[in-house]
Formats: sequence, C-alpha cells, structure tokens
Amino acid sequence: MKYIFITGGVVSSLGKGLTSGALGALLEQRGLTTRIQKFDPYLNVDPGTMSPFQHGEVYVLDDGAETDLDLGHYERFTSGKLSRFNNLTSGQIYESVIRKERRGDYLGKTVQVIPHVTNEIKERIYAAGEGVNVLITEIGGTIGDIEGLPFTEAMRQFASEVGKANVLFIHMTLLPSLKAAGELKTKPTQQSVAKLREIGIQPDILVCRTEQPITEEIREKLSLFCSVPKEAVIEELDVAHSIYELPHMLKQEGLDNLVTQFLGLDAPPPKLDEWEEVVHRLLNPKHKVRVGMVGKYMDLQDSYLSVNESIVHGGIRNDCEVEVLHIDAEDIEKDGPDAHLAELDGILVPGGFGDRGTEGKIIASKYARENAIPYLGLCLGMQIAVIDFARNVLGLEGANSTEFDSDSPNPVIHIMAEQVGIKDKGATMRLGACPCLLTKGSLAHQSYGREEVSERHRHRYEFNNDYREQLSEAGLLISGVNPEKDLVEIVEVKGHPWFVGVQFHPEFQSKPNQAHPLFASFIEATLTRKLESKSSQPADSV
Repeated sequence: MKYIFITGGVVSSLGKGLTSGALGALLEQRGLTTRIQKFDPYLNVDPGTMSPFQHGEVYVLDDGAETDLDLGHYERFTSGKLSRFNNLTSGQIYESVIRKERRGDYLGKTVQVIPHVTNEIKERIYAAGEGVNVLITEIGGTIGDIEGLPFTEAMRQFASEVGKANVLFIHMTLLPSLKAAGELKTKPTQQSVAKLREIGIQPDILVCRTEQPITEEIREKLSLFCSVPKEAVIEELDVAHSIYELPHMLKQEGLDNLVTQFLGLDAPPPKLDEWEEVVHRLLNPKHKVRVGMVGKYMDLQDSYLSVNESIVHGGIRNDCEVEVLHIDAEDIEKDGPDAHLAELDGILVPGGFGDRGTEGKIIASKYARENAIPYLGLCLGMQIAVIDFARNVLGLEGANSTEFDSDSPNPVIHIMAEQVGIKDKGATMRLGACPCLLTKGSLAHQSYGREEVSERHRHRYEFNNDYREQLSEAGLLISGVNPEKDLVEIVEVKGHPWFVGVQFHPEFQSKPNQAHPLFASFIEATLTRKLESKSSQPADSV
C-alpha cells in the first residue's frame, strides 16, 4: 500500500484537486487501483450549508455525503465511486473527538490536538487506503494556515509509522512572474517549502503552477534551495484549451514516472488513448451550438462547476463545441426573454435555493416550451418547469412552490412529508442516490436506454402529487417515478422536441469519456434544432 499527500503553498486555488485527479488518471492507466480523498481544514462539518459564493458547488455522492467540489474532479478523472469517507473536515474530526470524550473513550486523559486529533486523522487515512494500490490525499488550504496544522502534523506522523518508502509528498506552488523583473520568481516557493520543513516534512516533488515555461536555470535553483532532484521540479502551465489536457501534460513532464520510481511501484507506462480521444474531440468539433444557462449564482462559475463540465461532456459525445452563455435570471425579469434567449439553441435551468430570480427562470421555461427550444431542468429547474406548465398551460392561478410562496393557492411544488418539522439545516435534505423507473417510449427512456436508473438528489421540495392527474391530462408527461415513495422524478412536455425536467442532479455522474445520457441527449437535441433551422433558411440567407 502506497500513500501520496498533495499540499499547496504560496496561494490558494492552485488546482490541487485537478492535479490529484489527473495523477489518479495516470496511475489508473498504468493498471494501479487508485483512490483519492480530500482533507478540508475548515470547521464546518461539510460544505452543505455554505453559500456557493463562499465555496462553489456542493458535490453530492451516492451515499448522500455533501462534499467539496474537488471530489467531482476525482470522480470525473478516475473510475472509482467515492463515499463520505473520501472527504474529511476539521469539523468532522473535532465532532468525533468530542463525542468520544463525552463517552469516556479516553479514560480520563487530557484530550489534546496531539495525539487525539492527529490520531483521528490518521485513522481516516488508514481506512481510506484499504483495497487499493495507491491512496492520494489532497490537503485543502495553504501551508502555513493555522487550521491546517493538525493535518500536516498527522501526515508527518503517518510517514514515520508506515515508512518513508511507502509515502510520497508532492507540494504545489506558484511561480509568479513580475513584469518589472521580467522573470519567474522562486522565493515564494522556497519560503513555502521552508514552512513544510518546519513541520518536519520534506517534499519529494514540486509541482509548479506557472504562466511561463520553466527554464533549466530555475529548475536547478529550485532543486538546490528546496532539496528535490531537478527532474522532480514539475512544470504545470495553464492548459491551453481544457482541463482534460492535464493528464497528458503531466505525463510529458514525467510525473507518473517519478511517482512510481519514488514508491517502488512496478507498473507499465500509461495508455492515454482514451484521454487523447477526448482532447481530440474537444479541439476538433464538427459542429457548434449555443446553450443558455439561466441561474442566480453567475458571478462565480464554480457554483455550477459540474453542470458546466457535463455540458462539455455532452458536446464531446456529439462532436460539438458548446458555447455556454451564463444568464442571470433577474436580467430576464428586467429585460424580457427575447433580449437573452432568442439566439439560443438550448436552455438549461440548474439547481438552486431561494426565490431570487425565480420568475426569470419561469419565463425561460415558458419561452423554451412555446418556441420548441430544447430545455433541461435540473432539480429546481424541474420544479420551475412544473410551475410554468401549471400557470401557463393548465391555467392554475398563483401556481408556485411553497418554498417561494407559502400561501400559494396552487402549491404544485411543496415540501416533502419527511422534511416537515426539521429545523437543522445540515445534512437533512433528501440526499444521495435513489432509484427511478422510466416510462417506456419517453425521452428519458430513449436517452438512458433502460427502464430503471439511479440518480443523486439534494432537495427538500417535491412535485405535489395532488396535481399529478390534472397536469398529466394537460400534457405534462410523468416519465420517471421513484418506486419506493411514488415521487415524481422526471417530467416532459408532450409534443415538444425535447423538454425534460429532472428532480435529481445528473451532472454528478457525468465523465468526459462517458457523458451522462441526459446531457448527451440534450446537446444532441440542440444540435438537431440548429441543423434543421439552418437547412430551412433560404440559400441566400445562409
């Protein structure tokens, strides 16, 4: 069993998660079973109650864990499915330690960061490594942050326990470029490595984020001052087009060779044919479509990271470049739909919470439905579609969700029965994978190619079955139902080329080399619409 720890220095947001995922992909392609986990030093138990502006999207796993968005990178780059044990926070650690202290598990001892907190961290490392050849652990935050010290101390202790031959430390840093100096500066990296050494950790490999190629002189300087071999100074330039170029880029730098050599792993060279095909399709699309994503968290694209990536995957599947326009729903409310939606080939409304921008999303759904524009609604986007249909087709005055209007005369979306009376916000929604039975002949059934699927959920409100018969008779097809609780999971509009709303989050199960069926089908529908529109134009106008 081998262990890799990836830390970051100088600044945050270096891309440790992407690098971890790309390294995992390289090791998998060498035939090594690999698992990745993330340690987050913040005191929240999980990111489930954080604002998207604070933390980006919350990535939900099959077992219902609300986790860091980096776990999405791990699942997209590697084949394994993760669980709640792959994301550990300081909040979880301290909660567990305090519970044990209250039970008397420490037998009257003084409970301290060392050894009790660090032991808790090490236990998670040992547990996560069971059954795989290599465990990659990414440490969130930046070396020097006070809240990260228990994790780095646990890493130091762990290396002593299992033997240095079984542990590899990779440190990611930034090489800033100053225009006045006209060169890359290595001092911040030197200082960051010095911080690691103070803790007792000597990095084996440096991965240097940079906007310029690293010269031999700089490699030699970093090697000398940071005590790493020159060949272990890895250049990680910004990718030219897509994050899916990263495995090939790191292979070119020899990262996977270094890792296997350091750890004494006998593994054949990686075969990157699949990744090269993904990048080839990205760089050489045969078609192009324009999709509008109508949401409310448009100032931070990490809020919809998995949705954005899933759209890309759908494009790869269809040999199609997808231009995504991020449209603030409130702008539609102010300017009207034509100003923002008229030139689109498809409209997508993602998940979200709260009533801000809701009416703009309902307008977008109505516009897509009435103008035969492909529509994909995710979670809240499905509920938006139901509200639109109830108001504007069935004619139910004031139709709404009780999340937005508790006094709605027609609450076509209401709070789930098991959610009534729940006061705690953390980890109390309907979370994780649930089964869904599909209606034969429906768009959903055609997209998936099977009759039962399992999808991940994160919501408190649901379709109100009291309106099911009325809406169905008016032309809303219930094409997916949870067999355990008879909950409506998928709706479609009869007679529309492609209009699908789902109560779940398909974006959490999409990969670049295996696009989620709904995203692949959605992009296919947008492409069909564009090609048909183009062929119907007079020759002199094309």
